[in-house]
Amino acid sequence: MTLGTQWSWKPNDNIKSLKECIDILVKCVGGDGNLLLNVGPMPDGRIEPRQVERLLEIGKWLEKNGQTIYGTRGGPFKPGSWGASTYKGNTIFVHILNWQGKDTLTLPDIGKKILKSSLPGGGSVTIEKTEEGINLAVPKQNQDSLDTIVVLQIDSDAASIEPLDVKFRSGSLAAGKKAIASNVFQNQNGHSADKAFDDDFDTRWATDFGVSECWLEVDLGEVRQFSSVMIDEAYAGRVKSFELQYKDGSEWKTFYKGEGIGEKFKAEFEPVKARYVRLFVKQASEGPTINEFQIFSDK
Repeated sequence: MTLGTQWSWKPNDNIKSLKECIDILVKCVGGDGNLLLNVGPMPDGRIEPRQVERLLEIGKWLEKNGQTIYGTRGGPFKPGSWGASTYKGNTIFVHILNWQGKDTLTLPDIGKKILKSSLPGGGSVTIEKTEEGINLAVPKQNQDSLDTIVVLQIDSDAASIEPLDVKFRSGSLAAGKKAIASNVFQNQNGHSADKAFDDDFDTRWATDFGVSECWLEVDLGEVRQFSSVMIDEAYAGRVKSFELQYKDGSEWKTFYKGEGIGEKFKAEFEPVKARYVRLFVKQASEGPTINEFQIFSDK
């Protein structure tokens, strides 16, 4: 994986944020893999100061949390938009990268007894077994915006647990709904409009290089009332200006305007009632790419 957008050094390149780097590292290790994070030297052989700073930040994070990464194996919970997990012996490290504004994550039952749970960074965590699985709750004040790590001590080796899927849902009115877009990267299904509404931050709607104006539309299935959105841009900085619109008859009406999106952009507005909603990108560079476009009810 590259720290920037290509394998060689590029002037004024967009480099990945610390959050993006930690997400990549955790999901890679949680998938039982290894990560090689590439940096390209400048023409004079030096590593660009911005990249040096990012590497030092990653190192600082690992100084604190390295025991959850080094010498571990991936699992037993499969990586997903929620995060990933690693284990060593009878200790499971649950890395929650995305809470979606909630304070509870439901994990599937591992068929083992949980002897102890804790947060290495301090604070409280509550574990409750239900018919749905294991409810893991951490108060918002104890959640880490980079990675909330919950340590679970179980009564036997975690290696005996078969890999488990974590069903994580955002509560977005648009999740799983039909979507269309004005442009799709090379008309590939893997980058189609619906990828922005699948509750998965590892998939994305992408447009062709050079596209500077485009739109992404979702059909909510029926008229719904909503008052907030969350939009996650895969390559922060490409979208320069945008509007959120709803369809009134045959006319699109704007209810929100913005100058940029970036990572997990959130907007609140007066309640809107509509069935069809779209993100209209008015100006962009290098082709807009959106991981998730989530729409939330005010109720």
